[in-house]
Formats: sequence, structure tokens, C-alpha cells
Amino acid sequence: MSERQVEIVELLVSPLHRFEGRPADGPLSGPENELVGSIELRAGLGIVGDRYFGKQAHRDSSVSVQSAEALEAVSAELGVPLPGLTQTRRNILLRGVDADSLIGAAFSLDSGDGEVVFADTRSCRPCGWLEVTVGSGAHRAFKARGGLRTGPANDGRLRLGPAILRTGTDLGGAQRTERGVHRLH
Repeated sequence: MSERQVEIVELLVSPLHRFEGRPADGPLSGPENELVGSIELRAGLGIVGDRYFGKQAHRDSSVSVQSAEALEAVSAELGVPLPGLTQTRRNILLRGVDADSLIGAAFSLDSGDGEVVFADTRSCRPCGWLEVTVGSGAHRAFKARGGLRTGPANDGRLRLGPAILRTGTDLGGAQRTERGVHRLH
């Protein structure tokens, strides 16, 4: 078992699917309070209040995770302002681990309220909307940095700040798999 101190930098809960139609038309407007201080997760259902909560097609992939370091790399590579979860439409932004290295592995996060276990991790490929929300070249830049999709295996709560990440995968050289590749935005 590998354990690492990480930081939960941002959490996003969005009741609306903002990226519908053509990217050139721009995202749909929605609530301004999508970035939250904590999230509540339900086993097999996802994040309470999120657009994918309880949706049959998304039960095993209702939560998306991305690395702050990936966003920083894309920002530097493209010369664009640092994007956040409101631009990439992921749910959990972590600092201190490459989320893409966890693809194919089960892991847990504990931010002080008990472990939340995630399994059935899959690649979260970028979509064309990133060209609008982040900048030109973002779709290509996020190809190996899109993060992962998963679902909670137990009920729990995560909050901003320090957290412990545990996994059976060696975090120094995790194997990546392309099992069940999906797009999520």
C-alpha cells in the first residue's frame, strides 16, 4: 500500500451540464457557486448535487479527478492563464499526485472525515470545449493530462486542504491503462 500527502485544491459540483451544442456557441450560463469547500459522495451514485449524480450511464464514472500540476503544465505550454475546474469541468483537483498515473488503480482520499474509496478508474479524455474554455491548443495539450473518471465505492465527504491518498499502485511509477476511455466535461 502506497500512501502520500496531497492537497485538495478545488472541488466542483455543478447541477448543470454547461457544455452542450457547439463549442463556438460558448458554454451555457449557470450558477456561480460551483466551486465548493466540501463535497458529499454516495456509493454508486456520485457527488450529491452534481449533474452526474445517480445517472445510470455515469454510475461508475460520476467523479472526475485532475492534477494541479497538469493544469500548470498546460498553462505554461500554451501561454494561457492557469485554468481551474470551472474550465476543465472536473470535480476534484489534487496537488501532489499525477491523477493520470492512477488510471486502472483503486485509490482512496481522506481529508479528515474518513476514507472515500474510488475504484474502476478510467481515463478522462479531453473534449473540444477546452479550446474555448482554456485556449487554442488545449485539446491536444490535455491528451495525456485529462485526469481520470471513477465512482465512489462508499459514502463519505471530502473537503479542501490536506488529504491522504492511499493506493496499491506504486505512485513513483504507476502503470497506466486505457481501459474504458471516456470523455467527460
